[in-house]
Amino acid sequence: MLKSLSVNRVTFLLALFFVMIFNIPFFSVVKKGLEHQSHIDPVFVATIPVFLVAALGFLFSFFSFKYLLKPFFIALILLSSGVFFAAYKYGVVFDTGMIENTFQTNSAEALTYVNWASFTNFALTGLVPAFLLYKADIEYRPFTKEMLRKLVFMLANLTVVVAIAFVYMQNYASFVRNNDQIKHYIVPTYFIGSASKYIYQNYLQAPITYQELGLDAKVIKPAAMKEEKPKLLVLVVGETARAMNYQYYGYNRPTNQYTKDLGLIAFNNVQSCGTATAVSLPCMFSRMNRKDYEARQARSQDTAVDVLHHAGVNVFWVDNDSGCKGVCDRVPNYTIDVNMDKKLCDGEFCKDQVMVDKLDELLTTKEQPNQDRLIVLHIVGSHGPTYYLRYPDDHKQFTPDCPRSDIQNCSHNELVNTYDNTILYTDYILSEIVKRLQQQHMYAPAMMYLSDHGESLGEKGLYLHGTPYGIAPAEQTTVPWLSWISAGYAQENGLSESCLSGLQQRSGYSQDNLFDTLLGLFNVSTQVYRPKEDIFKQCRT
Repeated sequence: MLKSLSVNRVTFLLALFFVMIFNIPFFSVVKKGLEHQSHIDPVFVATIPVFLVAALGFLFSFFSFKYLLKPFFIALILLSSGVFFAAYKYGVVFDTGMIENTFQTNSAEALTYVNWASFTNFALTGLVPAFLLYKADIEYRPFTKEMLRKLVFMLANLTVVVAIAFVYMQNYASFVRNNDQIKHYIVPTYFIGSASKYIYQNYLQAPITYQELGLDAKVIKPAAMKEEKPKLLVLVVGETARAMNYQYYGYNRPTNQYTKDLGLIAFNNVQSCGTATAVSLPCMFSRMNRKDYEARQARSQDTAVDVLHHAGVNVFWVDNDSGCKGVCDRVPNYTIDVNMDKKLCDGEFCKDQVMVDKLDELLTTKEQPNQDRLIVLHIVGSHGPTYYLRYPDDHKQFTPDCPRSDIQNCSHNELVNTYDNTILYTDYILSEIVKRLQQQHMYAPAMMYLSDHGESLGEKGLYLHGTPYGIAPAEQTTVPWLSWISAGYAQENGLSESCLSGLQQRSGYSQDNLFDTLLGLFNVSTQVYRPKEDIFKQCRT
């Protein structure tokens, strides 16, 4: 028969388990940091796991009380198991932005991450230790004796932490300063801190008074137009597309073969506002720039589509992804039914051909004469990790691909092939949209495409996206921005076509430019319009 365990021993074993298992990604980052140092003190390195065990032992003691210990740590183990797997396999960091993205993930999107690898991990590092803790025989002494023992245990752990910090203060300070990202991988402290911050900001703080923007907005029609037509702009919001896999930006594969002869403008070196949809999507339509963006404030004020709506532009948002994250809440919108077409939909997602079909429907709808229109198509694009589900078999050009969700178990070549197929299929969708706009006679048409963020495909050990912006690689932050402007639209907007063709030679744009570029493309006059941020302003005569 197993001997009962004291509370302090259980606390120590929990701390040891968290350090040895859940902090493997943390030690991988530490190892990379040490490899860049010219001199390594082996004793200092040996103190790192000891320091972490003692620190967690001290913190865990605050929750090691009768009636609290088992439910609290069982829940913590199960949560940490998922965080560990995401960090270990994909390099995902659970900062506040990723926590927000997780809270806003729908069930269909969440299921794409379920596979044998994730299930096995959850069973071995989550369910099994949680069950062992549940069955453990823990000896609880009378309150006074238990508290005295707990205080001694906490004092011992604190003494170890202080002693190590005192002896190796300079080593730790220097190492952390040069490897600031390591704090993001400490489980469970970092993800709990991020979750607490998210909950406080979104549910506990006093609500911000909603601010309407651009109530003075109105469309100014250019004078002396010979044949004035209302403008039609189709804005395609991409998902998880990174610029470096676009032929337009020097990629050595024909990933833009469908649109290359359609006269699109490709803006260079465009930076995203975030590395996850929950951040980038509301940010790119917000009046705020990335550096001063604050999600709570952004949700409490109008977006670019609201201002256009105030100006009298007919706005309609169609969503085939994970929702508009609040951007389209105050304008007419429609979410694609994932059961609408058995050939294009699987009950969880639809391939983006449904967006072309929906556009056909919208273009045949009779709208108010002479009213400008903005149609936003939020496509599923290159949504991972199940990239292979984003394109039909007849668009599988790059093979062999990776027909599975545990992408870390595919070869790099297979993974890139699969991802490039999604980029190529998106290019096909864009070409179909442009071809339909070219057939328009009632409107002066234009199309613009901008992805929300990029994606990592195993570079530097990272997969997917959501890395904190300050340490995120270019794969996750550099995105494609393409535009097609018809001659009629250029005329209605007062744009010089020769100037437009030269825009792709320039760079340094970001999603901060979208708000004012949209207002400029509809000739909207309002106090919230910033001409310097409008990409096309320099070409407007």
